[in-house]
Amino acid sequence: MSITLTESAADRVRGYLSKRGRGVGLRLGVRTTGCSGLSYVVDYADEVGPDDQVFEDQGVKVVVAGEALPYLDGTQLDFVRDGLNESFRFVNPNVTDECGCGESFKV
Repeated sequence: MSITLTESAADRVRGYLSKRGRGVGLRLGVRTTGCSGLSYVVDYADEVGPDDQVFEDQGVKVVVAGEALPYLDGTQLDFVRDGLNESFRFVNPNVTDECGCGESFKV
């Protein structure tokens, strides 16, 4: 089981955490929503719960709740800039379909 970060994503997360001044890392999850069923949730991880899995890549801890891990296992998180827009992008090998707007996915 793994979650990885590109150098760009790791730099961005380190910058956010440094600016914020607290937190153990990045929390990734999924929620039920959208036309394809699931969407990604990205937040700060202020603590690690008993059911959480912790991955570390490029000096950044990524915390994933146990119930979300089957949907995220093997995912690589990237951070991209496109003109004035910037966002995290998920490269998830488990995705079988995505909605047209890119907001939700199916596993």
